[in-house]
This record gives sequence, C-alpha cells and structure tokens, in this order.
Amino acid sequence: MKTTVKIIILFLFAMLLLNIFAETADFMTVNIDGEEIGGPLGWLVGLVFAGGGAVIATVVMLFVGLVLAVVFAGVGVIVIGALGFAAGAVLLAISPLLLPLLIPIAIVWYMVSRSRRQRELKPGVQSAA
Repeated sequence: MKTTVKIIILFLFAMLLLNIFAETADFMTVNIDGEEIGGPLGWLVGLVFAGGGAVIATVVMLFVGLVLAVVFAGVGVIVIGALGFAAGAVLLAISPLLLPLLIPIAIVWYMVSRSRRQRELKPGVQSAA
C-alpha cells in the first residue's frame, strides 16, 4: 500500500511539472478524430497509444518468430531426412564396389571378437582394462 501511494504521488508531481512546461511550449497535442487534446492529458494519451502500438508490434514479432522457428525446423527435418535417404541410396548403389574392402574388415572383426571371447572364457586371466 505504501509503495502504491509513493508511485501515485510521484506520478502527480510528474503531471504537475509537465503542466508547467506545457504552458510555455505547445508541442504536446494529440489529434483524435478532429479533436485536439493538449497538455498533460494529450501527452498521456499519445504515450498510451504509442506504447500500445509498440506492445502490439512486440507481440506480433514474437509470434512471427515462433512460426518461422517451427517452419524452419520442419524444413530442417525434411532436409536431414532427404540427405539420409540420399546417403542410403548412394551406399546401395556403390555396395558392390565396396565388397573387396568389406572382406578384410570382416576378417579382422571376426579375429578380434574370437580373441575377446577366448579371453572371457579363461577363468584365471585378468584383463588389463
């Protein structure tokens, strides 16, 4: 309650100062539907309308950003899927050419797995890992 009273008093002093300066300078007028509103009330109305436009613009920009993020994320998923599909198609196309390379790799893989299996079957041997 005390802070609300302080804010109201501060606002009233600001309006009083604005009224004092508005008497000497006539630049604070707002034209609404052919009616000119001047002084502190005109300044306040103009500030509210300008601030309202800024708030609306901020909300619109946030929604546009969210929509673009969703759209571009969807496009990214489609592009990644297309690249994966293309990579699979390329691998299927060149797989007969990779057969001479796959045979030595399969032999080495078999030897490593066989020696690992024999190590696990020996009960007295401790592994260094």
